Amino acid sequence: MKRIVILTGAGVSAESGLGTFRDAGGVWSQYDLEEVATPQGFARNPALVHDFYNHRRENLLAASPNPAHVALARLEREWPGRVDLVTQNIDDLHERAGHQNLIHMHGELMEAKCAECGAHWEAPKVMQSSDPCPECGEPATRPDVVWFGEVPYDMDLIDSRIAECDIFASIGTSGQVFPAAGFVLQANAMGAHTVELNLEASELSGMFEERHEGPASEVVPAWVEALLSAR
Repeated sequence: MKRIVILTGAGVSAESGLGTFRDAGGVWSQYDLEEVATPQGFARNPALVHDFYNHRRENLLAASPNPAHVALARLEREWPGRVDLVTQNIDDLHERAGHQNLIHMHGELMEAKCAECGAHWEAPKVMQSSDPCPECGEPATRPDVVWFGEVPYDMDLIDSRIAECDIFASIGTSGQVFPAAGFVLQANAMGAHTVELNLEASELSGMFEERHEGPASEVVPAWVEALLSAR
């Protein structure tokens, strides 16, 4: 049975009220990303970085999964083969929709990490760098998110899943951030059928065999329904 790998980006969660990097007037546009999304920015001003992610965590707790999240969870449940979902998003809306087989390549907003020993734990609503690590006791708490200049999580596992897949789908991502932007090249090289579902054409649209444009809450459920009907 065909194996599916799905990559999701910020466009999947935008309709749940979580802004993307490029939203005019959105939360990301109000901050210098060098200051809030890099290790150097955290070293310079950890209080600013924590304020930024505390605000994002508050927004996430008020958000709910949209039909795109629900449809992908349905695909995982009902598809007779394996479905691997790789997300660039740090929110937990895929999990709340019921998806279980999930790789957070950029970390998770609802998790904390110790900058000293690398321990991970569930993040409280509000964090600050002086919070002690529950493992080593050092006051080195940071969000468990992958910042610019850091290596995404589980890259070897992701590469192996793409090498084995029959269908690769990219949903709600601009195709501008590597290494995720290179996944379609890997999938094409391995002979997978490649599909892009996006609000509008991306820089990588020409590399996909099949394309669907429109809001994720509309095109993703329709694509999932077509897949399940044709199995």
